[in-house]
Amino acid sequence: MVQAGLGADYAQQIITTEINDFLTRAQGRPVTPVNLVVRIAFNPNVDTAWFTSVMGILNSVTMLAIILAGAAVVREREHGTMDHLLVMPLTPFEIAMSKIWANVLVITIAAGLSLSLVVRGLLGIPIAGSIPLFLLGTAVYLFFATAIGIFLGTVARSMPQLGILYLLVFLPMNMLSGSNTPLESMPAWLATLAQASPSTHFVSFAQAILYRGADFAVVWRQFVIVALVGGVFLGLALLRFRKVGTAVM
Repeated sequence: MVQAGLGADYAQQIITTEINDFLTRAQGRPVTPVNLVVRIAFNPNVDTAWFTSVMGILNSVTMLAIILAGAAVVREREHGTMDHLLVMPLTPFEIAMSKIWANVLVITIAAGLSLSLVVRGLLGIPIAGSIPLFLLGTAVYLFFATAIGIFLGTVARSMPQLGILYLLVFLPMNMLSGSNTPLESMPAWLATLAQASPSTHFVSFAQAILYRGADFAVVWRQFVIVALVGGVFLGLALLRFRKVGTAVM
């Protein structure tokens, strides 16, 4: 589908150029001595692998964070170990943060290895910015994504239910994040609505760091937005934990 779209764009550019040249000669107007040439800064050959490889990592980060965190809660509820945790001298915040910290650590390391060994090493794709800064932003985003996973885990009562809820949450976030379709190609109202999703800011600052070499002074606002939304969902997950604990007692 991507190749077909690129081919259609190339064909349209060629036809448009030829028509403009023909009309210019037919009307007797002098040919302009200046030709406009579009040059791609990061990906001069427009190689789709340079884009899809990085976006694939971003999508995998979101997918793994939501599924792993949600599955951890659901499986503990199915096995009865969640009831044991809730009657122990542990607060819901401590239980949730233990799951968030474990998943954030594992997925951040996996994303760093994928970016360094596969994208940069195996595929030979140049990275313009700082990988540690990208991993810092990934850890902040994972705080949000794992909080969503824990919240869905407190709502779902089985793994099939979690899978359905995951699809309802992940697909809109993924399609509107800008990793598949640029925000500029969306209707203005939809692009504005997409700004409420932290996944949109995640894709935005990841592209700014890895493609254009942005530093922390450029992306810190997006870091803060993602962290604030993550805190909101963590609060909702903790409220659900308290309801579950009340039902158990």
